[in-house]
Amino acid sequence: MDDRAEHRADMARNIFKERSDWGEPVNATGGQTEGALIMSLVPPLTATDAAPAAQANLAKIEKAFGTVPNMFAVVANSPAALQSMWGSFGAFSTGALGAALTEQIAVAVADTNDCRYCLAAHTALGSQAGLSAEELATAQRARAADPKTEALLQFAHSLVENRGKVDRGEITGLREHGWTDGQIVETIAQVGLNLFTNYINIALDVPVDFPEVPFQR
Repeated sequence: MDDRAEHRADMARNIFKERSDWGEPVNATGGQTEGALIMSLVPPLTATDAAPAAQANLAKIEKAFGTVPNMFAVVANSPAALQSMWGSFGAFSTGALGAALTEQIAVAVADTNDCRYCLAAHTALGSQAGLSAEELATAQRARAADPKTEALLQFAHSLVENRGKVDRGEITGLREHGWTDGQIVETIAQVGLNLFTNYINIALDVPVDFPEVPFQR
């Protein structure tokens, strides 16, 4: 694991060290739970319950976070899906966009899709990456104080809203702001990963185990 990937793992562990300060857990629709977390539509699996093909990745996830977040526990029902999701997160942890921008893209996509789980998770990760509460709330609206960053966030939002059918001028505009073709491709790929996680959490009503964040749109 290189230095950037190890730093992201440290960030994740720090988030879950603070769980005792979060207050009452919430379910995926935003309501307060009573007692134990409300079960998702597909049961979360532990390393003991999961198929052998998923156990190694669950062990890696637990090492990274200090626990297994609900989303990964649910995705573990499909070892192939878990491998795809966790492998993608690992690849982007050493990508060209960096941790802070990765989280800004994630909260912009989550807010656009009304995904409470991903908005909460990536707001927490964004805070660990050094973004302020104001920067993260602004990113939910695909906005940023830096025009270059805002151009990329607007592009990410446009990808979701238009199902990938963006105008050619949007690509030209990104280049004019200084984004490379590699960074543009990586942004599209990161949006795709976030659609994957959004749809898992929304469709399966995965209980939120991060501090909840209000939508901005």
